[in-house]
Amino acid sequence: MTTPASIPFDARPLTDPVDRAAVKQFARDMRAQGGGAGAAAIIAIVLVSVVVLFTVPAIVFAIALGTQTSSPARTLILVGVLAALAIGVTLAIVANSRSREARYRIARFAAANSMTYVDRVANPPLPGMIFSLGSSRRSDRIVRGETPRFVEFGNYQYTVKSGKNSTTYHWGYVAVKLDVPLPNIVLDALGNNGFGSNLPASFRKDQRLSLEGDFDDYFTLYCPAGYERDALYLFSPDIMARFIDNAAQLDAEIVDDWLFLYTKRQASTLDPATWAWLFGAVGALMTKFDQWARWRDDNLQSPQAAPASAQPGGHALPFAAPVGMLTPPPGVAREGRRLKRGAQWVPIVIAILIFAGFALRTFLNP
Repeated sequence: MTTPASIPFDARPLTDPVDRAAVKQFARDMRAQGGGAGAAAIIAIVLVSVVVLFTVPAIVFAIALGTQTSSPARTLILVGVLAALAIGVTLAIVANSRSREARYRIARFAAANSMTYVDRVANPPLPGMIFSLGSSRRSDRIVRGETPRFVEFGNYQYTVKSGKNSTTYHWGYVAVKLDVPLPNIVLDALGNNGFGSNLPASFRKDQRLSLEGDFDDYFTLYCPAGYERDALYLFSPDIMARFIDNAAQLDAEIVDDWLFLYTKRQASTLDPATWAWLFGAVGALMTKFDQWARWRDDNLQSPQAAPASAQPGGHALPFAAPVGMLTPPPGVAREGRRLKRGAQWVPIVIAILIFAGFALRTFLNP
């Protein structure tokens, strides 16, 4: 993503009038690249839904009435079914048109801000906590910048099945590539929580770390045991202030050499205010990432020569580090790479309360 000083933030493509012919050509290009769903597919889905919701009940109703159904009644049922199909097709066409236009606008917005657009990526290979859950995982409407470092804005969804039921979860995210791998640290923003944390994972309470000032009023920070001093280095007072001022409504995760910002709203959107907010948050944090690049894990042991049996030919191979490369290699010891997960108590408590309610009702009304 380019710095604000070099190229100003330009949100006009999100709201300016569009050329319909250009939108259609863009949609054709996206389909040729394998991105985006065509109009035929969307219409087919809607038609199937309409048939299931309207036609089948109508046929069952007509059969149930049998010979008692008069000809005008059958005609009325047929007209209703045809009307439902017509409404379904119309809604499908409108939805597809709006989706194509939105993608076209976001692609033009990306180009206007010296970024690139990717319509869809299945199973994005990102290490954040949301990217390994469920099935049918995909990111779409992706906007990427390359300088001064790689940044990706996108919308993400995955589906979790429970028996015969399934739930699809939606997230907006920002992924920022860092210079070195860092300990797995999570910031749970308190301002976007409801009844408990909105994060899809929970972490053991003994991994919570309280920071100075009023940072704890905005975030709950989790870091691996033994990495408290490292977290204090990474989240110095100036960086804490930037998170509070610019990202207090965003959950954050550091994992490997990535920083992720999570939100339950769309991150890649037609709303200029959302883009300005996310650009501002990334820009404010980016100037401090050089400090993170200097971090080294004291828990990493000095590299030792491999046993002779592991070396080709059974002989030790001498290596001499090039001049200027004598600093310790960046990395994180095994115990700092991932936080230890805890049980998600809110769903368990709700299930217990529901069971207790049924049991109490059965006891009071035998």
